[in-house]
Amino acid sequence: MVATDIDLQKVSKRFGALVALHPTELSIPKGQYVLIIGSNGAGKTTLLRLTAGVSRPSSGQVLICGQDLRTNTDCRANIGLLSHHSMLYEDLTAEENLLFFSKLYSVEEANLKIERSLELIGLSRWRHRKINGFSRGMRQRLAIARATIHNPPIILLDEPYTGLDPMARKTLQNLLIQLKDHGHTFLMATHRLEEAAPLADRVIVIESGSIVFDQTWQGTGRDLVKLFEVRKEQIL
Repeated sequence: MVATDIDLQKVSKRFGALVALHPTELSIPKGQYVLIIGSNGAGKTTLLRLTAGVSRPSSGQVLICGQDLRTNTDCRANIGLLSHHSMLYEDLTAEENLLFFSKLYSVEEANLKIERSLELIGLSRWRHRKINGFSRGMRQRLAIARATIHNPPIILLDEPYTGLDPMARKTLQNLLIQLKDHGHTFLMATHRLEEAAPLADRVIVIESGSIVFDQTWQGTGRDLVKLFEVRKEQIL
């Protein structure tokens, strides 16, 4: 039996009369890289926030590594979240930011892991610089390190390529490939289909708060763009 890292059981989310996510069933096995695509406002971010435990479902149950996220908050340590907000502290250095989150998650051998992480993301030479002077690309790389410093089995990514120049996107891509090779489970929402397609094992299309497509994936970025366009035409 394949171990399941993420299991959404009839999970929904309402904001008053607005249904952001209709009752959703989603099971993601350990080590799978799942890509979520959809139009703006389709429900991608809502789905990620519910999976991360940042938002509570209106109905249904979110299981992380077999544990109910509402009743067992400790299982949130199994998740690394990269959202629209970097969750970094402007007046701290790159190293101090990672040290803070290492203490938050009780990371063992934190100094060694921080050193390796900074080297992996290419920020070792800027480790003692406050991040209020960092570029968008540098912040995004540090945010990835922040989200993974505790080596979570599950990594959630919400538009990780946004605002990055080509060099920064390449650096991020190489980092994600390395993390994937180490067996992490990924759930990523992005509009950057060319970059995302080579990483994906599975593609989900979500529109108007419902999953309308869910299949394994081995295609190119161009194939993914075509799939998305076809699905939008069918819905419209």
